[in-house]
Amino acid sequence: MSQKVELDDVDRKLLRALREDARASGSALAAAVGVSESTVSLRLKRLKSSGVIRGFSVDIDTSAVGIPLQALISIRLAKHDRAEIDAFTAAAPRFPGVVRMYHMAGADDYLLHIVAADTEEVQSFVLDYLTRYPAVAHTRTNLIYRVQDGADWIGTLGQI
Repeated sequence: MSQKVELDDVDRKLLRALREDARASGSALAAAVGVSESTVSLRLKRLKSSGVIRGFSVDIDTSAVGIPLQALISIRLAKHDRAEIDAFTAAAPRFPGVVRMYHMAGADDYLLHIVAADTEEVQSFVLDYLTRYPAVAHTRTNLIYRVQDGADWIGTLGQI
């Protein structure tokens, strides 16, 4: 587990501004946060090197590119055999359509967020990719109707 990084108000404002527009220029970020561009540059460098900012990514509307369906697939393992689990966890993030994989505590062991063209493709995904792993005992698929980001989870950073 990584060490907790102490964030001040400037860091939190910078993270909020980046959440709104990760491609904003240094001068735009400086204006939004109320500090100089050099301060923004130094803060960004520190936030990246400390692991607070893991990277920058693009948010793609999958339905706009012909992939209208998203699903969350819960996966429960049959047994906790290290070799079988390692094989599954190494392969699963590379299965076609996988957006993200979560390793979890609770009734289910993993959660896969996938995209697909239709329900038949989701079914094929489960049958072709998940059921072939002996470590997988059970899957449960939930279709996603809509995805919305949280309004301001960054605001909780000062409270933790």
